[in-house]
Amino acid sequence: MKALTRPIIVVNFKTYPEASGARSVALSKVCESVAEETGVVIAVAPPMTDLAAVVESVGIPVLSQHIDNVKAGSTTGHVPLESVVASGAVGTLLNHSERRLRIADIESLIGKCRNAGLSTIVCTNDIGVTKACSSLEPDFVAIEPPELIGGDISVTSANPAIVKDSVGVARQICSGIGVLCGAGIKNGDDVAKAVELGTDGVLLASGVVKAGDPRKVLLDLADGMRR
Repeated sequence: MKALTRPIIVVNFKTYPEASGARSVALSKVCESVAEETGVVIAVAPPMTDLAAVVESVGIPVLSQHIDNVKAGSTTGHVPLESVVASGAVGTLLNHSERRLRIADIESLIGKCRNAGLSTIVCTNDIGVTKACSSLEPDFVAIEPPELIGGDISVTSANPAIVKDSVGVARQICSGIGVLCGAGIKNGDDVAKAVELGTDGVLLASGVVKAGDPRKVLLDLADGMRR
């Protein structure tokens, strides 16, 4: 299993039916094929119920979508770090707009993940949150204005300033941190603009998962990364 390196495209499958169960494995293999063909690093975050199956099926980086700040054991329905480690995932998303966490939990989980050898991508929604989370020194922050998530307008077009400013703030606080952007990312032009604004790549979901031809979309995204 490959680790997270930069630049990178991270595809979050969320819990879309188009990427659940056997379809989760199939889409992960498409991502792997495009990564091998283009040389661009593509990581996937499948539904939690498919995490181990995807890890066993592909060699690209596989991420958990979330970790709860709980111990393994009497925590029914939660996602403890120990379960994610056991699945073979190389890292996790934290604080996604659909699964917000308290700053104290984010700090605790970053430390636990670091000790367990898991990479962390902490999602943020504005400059203030980006600044606070960068001070905790995760491997990446991913700026995603929630009002643009799942929409047709990319954050790189609708609000390029928040991307550029987030990059500046994050690296001022933690020089080695990776910065991604998401929300509305759909094509290679969006990726190229994200890189131009200083990011190390993108985090996206529906643009790939709900596409009629995910391979075609992924090839276009990878082309944008290489411009």
